[in-house]
Amino acid sequence: MDDDVFLVRFWGVRGSISVSGPEFSRYGGNTICIEMRCGKHTLLFDAGSGLRPAGGALQALAVTDFDLLFTHCHYDHIIGLPSFAPIYDRSVKVTLWSGHLAGHMTTRQMVDEFMRPPWFPVKLEICKASLDYRDFVSGDVLRPREGVVVRTGSLIHPGGCIGYRVEWGGRVVAVITDTEHEPDKLDQAVLGLIEDADLVIYDCTYTEEEMERRRGYGHSTWQQGVKLCEVAGARGLALFHHDPTRTDAELDEIEKLAKDRFTGAFAARDGQTLKFPVSLRKKR
Repeated sequence: MDDDVFLVRFWGVRGSISVSGPEFSRYGGNTICIEMRCGKHTLLFDAGSGLRPAGGALQALAVTDFDLLFTHCHYDHIIGLPSFAPIYDRSVKVTLWSGHLAGHMTTRQMVDEFMRPPWFPVKLEICKASLDYRDFVSGDVLRPREGVVVRTGSLIHPGGCIGYRVEWGGRVVAVITDTEHEPDKLDQAVLGLIEDADLVIYDCTYTEEEMERRRGYGHSTWQQGVKLCEVAGARGLALFHHDPTRTDAELDEIEKLAKDRFTGAFAARDGQTLKFPVSLRKKR
């Protein structure tokens, strides 16, 4: 692994439900899963269907100690957990984090309720890896690994959702998925999480035209992502959590429109990898 590179890899970029077919082949059909590699430290964000291939890649690299942070526990963000091979490996240690249900349900309870009959054939005890569960409250600053700082904040989504700001080696990457903006208003919590970020991974499920009939679903638009990044001084914008009906051709068009407004914008794809060398910016 590169000890002087902040790596971001998209294992799942689709929202709501996974899709397949030739019209989705380029951007991919897996639901949400992001890998961040801060030098020798590996963090995963969300456990959508993209977690399954992520698990295979971690095993191939013999990564046996890492963190998995949940934004929330709607199906498209946790459905890949039972198919995540590392949790059945005795040599693996995984630290699981959540804060969206603080005061109502612990991280251990959330996972246990999902991986049990009748929703899953067997109970959580089938997992042989060492699973460590960590709970936090929105606004907490997490330090999961040496030198890695993760700031947290609440997003606007039914049932609650957590946004993350990951800082390491002078680089900043923010995960802002599943949030709904108010018309003509910039979310101050989001602005705080994305300020001066190298990359903002943002919920762009809808367009502004579609939002008129999608209020209350808990999602945002690429147009709002551009506005937020411009005000926050962010340099990159990954359009993310693609609507499951959005074809490759439609995402191509949305990406073009976004780039015309903000040069650092792009539509994220399954398997896409970005690298941010630490040496380019002073360590904070």
